[in-house]
Amino acid sequence: MEDDSEAHILDESEDREERELTAQSALLAIEEAWLNEKFAPEILPHQSDLVDCMLQQITHMEENIKRLEKGDLRLMIHRMELDRIKFVISSYLRARLEKIEKYTIHILSQEANRSPEECYLTTPELQFAKEFLASIETLFRTVALQHMPGSFHAFEVNKMIVKPNMQAYVFLRANERVNGIILPGSLDEEIDFESGSQHIIQYSAVAHLVKSGAVQLI
Repeated sequence: MEDDSEAHILDESEDREERELTAQSALLAIEEAWLNEKFAPEILPHQSDLVDCMLQQITHMEENIKRLEKGDLRLMIHRMELDRIKFVISSYLRARLEKIEKYTIHILSQEANRSPEECYLTTPELQFAKEFLASIETLFRTVALQHMPGSFHAFEVNKMIVKPNMQAYVFLRANERVNGIILPGSLDEEIDFESGSQHIIQYSAVAHLVKSGAVQLI
C-alpha cells in the first residue's frame, strides 16, 4: 500500500511539473509572438492556439488564487504573474486589431488569396475586418460621396489601399544559424546570421524567417 501511495504521489508531482513546463513554454511562445507582432510592419499568422492555451492558464491560476488565504505570499506572486499574462495577451491582440484597422483592404485582399489553412487571420478577426471595411464604405457614402457628382459616387476600394512598409528596419536576434540572407537593394550581397547574434535589417529580407521562428524581433 505504501508503495502504491508513494507511486501515486510521484505521478501527481510529475503531472504537475509537466503542466507547469507546458504553461511556461506557452507563455514564452506567446511573449515571442507578441514581440514579433509588435515590431513587424505587417500582420503575422495568428497564434490563436497559444492565446487559447494561456486563457485556460489564466482560468486555472484564478482558481488557485481563490484557494489561497489572505496574507499568503504566493497570493501576491500569482496575481503579479496573472497580470503579466493578461497584459501580454491583450497587447498582442490589440496590436493585431490596430493593423487590421490600418491595413484593412490590403489584409483582406491578401487573405482572399490564401487557403483556409494558410490564413493569417482568425475567423473573428476576418469578420471584424469585413465589418470594419463595410463601416468605412458606409461612412464615405453618407458623409462625402452622396454630395459629389454622379461620376464620383462609386466607392473605389483599390484607391484606398494602405500597405505596410516592408522596407522598414527591424532589430532581431537569430534563434539559429541562417545562411544566405540577401540584403535588399544590393547586388546579390548575402550575409549569414549566427545563432544568438543580433542585427538591424530591412524587414522584407527576414519576413519569412520571422514567420518560421528562425529569428525573433526584439
